[in-house]
Amino acid sequence: MKKTYHYSRRQFLGAAASTAYAFQFLPSRVWGANERINVAGIGAGGKGASDVAGAAKHGANIVALCDVDQKRAGGTFKKFPKAKRYKDFRVMLEKQRDIDAVTVSTPDHVHAFAAMAAMKLGKHVYCQKPLTHSIYEARMLTEAAAEGKLITQMGNQAHAGEPIRRAVEVVRAGIIGQVTEAHVWTNRPIWPQGMGKPLPKQDIPAGLDWDLWLGPAPNRDFNASYAPFKWRGWWDFGTGALGDMACHIMDMAYWSLDLKYPDSVEAEQGGNTEESGPNWSTITYQFPARGDKPPVKLVWYDGRKNGQANLPAADVAEGVNLKGYGSLLVGEKGKFYFNRGRTNWLVTGRDKDDVAQIENETSKSVPRTKDEDFEWLEGIKGGPTPLSHFAHSGPFTETVLLGNLAVRTGEKIDWDGPAMKPSVVEAEQYVRREYRKGWNL
Repeated sequence: MKKTYHYSRRQFLGAAASTAYAFQFLPSRVWGANERINVAGIGAGGKGASDVAGAAKHGANIVALCDVDQKRAGGTFKKFPKAKRYKDFRVMLEKQRDIDAVTVSTPDHVHAFAAMAAMKLGKHVYCQKPLTHSIYEARMLTEAAAEGKLITQMGNQAHAGEPIRRAVEVVRAGIIGQVTEAHVWTNRPIWPQGMGKPLPKQDIPAGLDWDLWLGPAPNRDFNASYAPFKWRGWWDFGTGALGDMACHIMDMAYWSLDLKYPDSVEAEQGGNTEESGPNWSTITYQFPARGDKPPVKLVWYDGRKNGQANLPAADVAEGVNLKGYGSLLVGEKGKFYFNRGRTNWLVTGRDKDDVAQIENETSKSVPRTKDEDFEWLEGIKGGPTPLSHFAHSGPFTETVLLGNLAVRTGEKIDWDGPAMKPSVVEAEQYVRREYRKGWNL
């Protein structure tokens, strides 16, 4: 059994305050119309390559690139030859003082460390989803971003575009009336899960600093089934199918229904071990009423169960191809089927003329933008606050990751969101994890 943490709300707030005091508060900077923001990429291979390129596309000056795998990052190094190169983001942030902002595109277990190190120095942060590896880390980043008055953005890309912003508007306008249920599904995992023990030692590839790749995670020997891609299935590094996809496809329901902390969560699953996430899971969140909005049951489905895709029952999914991913809202006046990759949706159970009238008469109240990178950089320059900033994406990530507590304990968990307190003592060890010696958040 791992160490169990017991902490009160007062203790948490004290920890958050001590983190805030570590900030170097810098005078607000005003960028000129043609002045470029100096951006450093923490993680330059894989997803990091597109994140760095996305910032550059909208005018950022890429001044530094950091990656523990110098070979994998080679394409990005070549694309930005003037950027200084590093292996350790801590060294980069210490040595290079011209950095204004960073992108964080590492495996999940390093997100919080890289983002917090940058924010403590007054740097603005774009961080890939899920925002963090643990609930505690998400809370700490949310508090730190607010304390430092920094411009932040989580990389759940669809949040910044269509069709999700329009879907949020029409759902809030009552296109299916008051919503009481949400169902969200994915075909993930598409990597191995359900492993019961660590893998045998293999030779570390040339160019990879394995110790830095491990970062705060417990020490173990290298195996190609950990890095560079299959780490998501291992609890020490990733957050499973839920962590990978829920920040994308649960987003519309969470946002449009104004959800925050659930009252409880429980899960069915197959294949979970102490080492690795399950092959499939069905996770049920219960959210309380919000003002005049009724309670909501949200059910998440991932993986494959008994050889079949683990998706909502056929009567829930009428007329819709559920292969891949999608979401469904159930309201008092109908059902709303949504896929973030499509520009249209399907409403059933309600008169088509009523649906068309609501769509036509609902104004565009949510700001539109080019993409998440543009929105973040414009926010740094004094424009509107990015809509997936940590004040939104932090609590959202907490809710997503709460599902893994139910998966890993096998228990229904009543949840005190503000205090980060689960009703099941065993679950506390997953709220806040232990870190390898020398790594402190």
